[in-house]
This record gives sequence, C-alpha cells and structure tokens, in this order.
Amino acid sequence: MNFSLVKDAKQLNGLALAYIGDAVYELYVRHHLLSKGNVKPNHLHRQAIHYVSAKAQAHIVLTLLERTVLTEEEQAIIRRGRNTKSMTVPKNTDVQTYRYSTAFEALIGYHFLGNNEERMEELIAYSFDIVESQERKL
Repeated sequence: MNFSLVKDAKQLNGLALAYIGDAVYELYVRHHLLSKGNVKPNHLHRQAIHYVSAKAQAHIVLTLLERTVLTEEEQAIIRRGRNTKSMTVPKNTDVQTYRYSTAFEALIGYHFLGNNEERMEELIAYSFDIVESQERKL
C-alpha cells in the first residue's frame, strides 16, 4: 500500500493525523503484546488498555514533553493535535486528558504519513517504556 499518496502530513488537521495515528499505535501495541508471549484475547485486551487509553496516552505525551525528547516541530504537532476541536465528547475521561491523548495520536500519525518510520518507532518505544515503568511503580 502506498501511503505517500496522502497529501502532505503537515497540511492535515490534528484530528486527521490522530485518526491514522490511533490505528498505527494500536497495531504496534498489539504486536508488542504478542511478542511478549501474551496470547489470550481477554488478557491481551486488558493489557492493551494500559497503552491505548486516553489516560495512558496523555501521560505518555506529557512525559515526552517533560523529558524534552521532542523537536520543536513535534511540539507544534502536539499543540495542533491538542487544540483541535472535536465534535465528540469523551465518555470515560475529562476533556484535557482526551485532548492530550489526541495530541499523542496526531504525533504518531504525523510521522507515519510523513514516512518518518524510524522516528515514529523511536517515539513508540519511548511510550512503551513510559507505560511499563508506570506499571512497575504500581
């Protein structure tokens, strides 16, 4: 599949970037969990929530910002994703958490559509480390 046919990722709005970023991140999370030897569907789903929930993704993006591992361009994408107005209201979380979650998904979508696979995978690896270090603290 040729993803380069999508118009310039820099021109897409935050929700469009988040739309694809959500799917890409979910796929990486599923692969990550399967590679750890988890195979029971119910267990996989419960584990995946630790990575893909709005709360988890908001924590990830705030930690990435705090650690200053993001470029200025990436910070701008996060702001764009965070500030995008959505027509839906989050059910299980507050609006601020939802917006930061959207910002994280937009960042992943931006790198995916921009064919920045190496950087995208680096950020996803950071996200896995953040989630798993949080779990160890609990």
